[in-house]
Amino acid sequence: MNIIEVLDKKTRRNFLELPLKFYEGNNVWIRPLDEDLANVFDSRKNKTWRNGEATRWILRADSGETIGRIAAFVNNRTMNEGNKQPTGGIGFFECIDDQGAANLLFDTAKEWLSTRKMEAMDGPINFGDRNAWWGLLVDGFGLEPNYQCNYNPPYYQELFEGYGFSTYFKQFTFARKVKDPLDPRLLAKAEKIIANPHYSFQHVKKKEIEKNAENFRTVYNAAWGGHSGVAEMSQSQAVNLFKKMNAIVDEKIIWYVYYKNFPVGFYVNIPEINQVFKHVNGKMNLLGKIKFLYHHWRETNQKMLGIVFGIVPEHQGIGVDGALIHAVRKMVQEEYSRYSLLELNWIGDFNPKMVRVVEQVGGTVSKTHHTYRKLFDTNVAFERMPING
Repeated sequence: MNIIEVLDKKTRRNFLELPLKFYEGNNVWIRPLDEDLANVFDSRKNKTWRNGEATRWILRADSGETIGRIAAFVNNRTMNEGNKQPTGGIGFFECIDDQGAANLLFDTAKEWLSTRKMEAMDGPINFGDRNAWWGLLVDGFGLEPNYQCNYNPPYYQELFEGYGFSTYFKQFTFARKVKDPLDPRLLAKAEKIIANPHYSFQHVKKKEIEKNAENFRTVYNAAWGGHSGVAEMSQSQAVNLFKKMNAIVDEKIIWYVYYKNFPVGFYVNIPEINQVFKHVNGKMNLLGKIKFLYHHWRETNQKMLGIVFGIVPEHQGIGVDGALIHAVRKMVQEEYSRYSLLELNWIGDFNPKMVRVVEQVGGTVSKTHHTYRKLFDTNVAFERMPING
């Protein structure tokens, strides 16, 4: 077997197209967009390159057949964040069912990271934000992956753990049928808020990009900004986010809660876009764009994806969360019947409070991913990610 670093057009194509061989005939797998994967490794498109570096390899059998791939990366902004040792990352792993082949890929990544003074590696993760390409699927193989979420064969878990990776944290994707009732206890807690005239609930207007962005930024910064290494969101970042989302936004499933007309919480859902992208086979060329526009126009997608939910600290624990969820429930169950299924962006097992909220909404775990960590020094005791609350 031969490891080859991806440095030219041919090896880039081999890296990109290898999964087609592994998932041929799999009716659940949805091919990621070629452009999305290529952009991860393009320093002009991926801002993480400003504070790090990445590379990738393919693995070829002696016959010349490509049988595996892996990427490794160092993010200088996060390598020490919450870690007792500098930690790099690996991702975009694909491999035949052979521990020796997998070990060669892992060893290659480990050696590259070690030369950059890393002492551990997490994987499979993204060279960028956690909302994309994060974690190894270990349960839920019969369900289609959401946009930019990892899907892989069951035997990958054995390959990772056979090499010595340990579970750093678990990631739960929750699902529920839109028409299913909410837990009565949630509504009971929310009734005071619903009856309070100082609180109001509104869904966004698609054309009001700047207002939507500023409301989002206000709540986001109050709820998360400056905590646990999360940077505050700027006005330009928020506006850019909503401009990017605007092509797929369904204004009736993005909601804000206001207290005396000031935003204090949000619940952001979007149409789950992989349900449209599955028709384009990874190619957003002219034909792919036509297919995308057709399915978007016909609203063939019946799945909505909950991507973020937040309440500012001053209004937490008094039922505001339940009241906001109830407002959205009333819309999607009584007034607007486009969607039949809701999935929620993954929640880590290190966040039991949010897990409980989702369970109260009626969500059950539909998919489980593991984020693994491998310590290079086997004499160092492994520690899982701390539980938050």
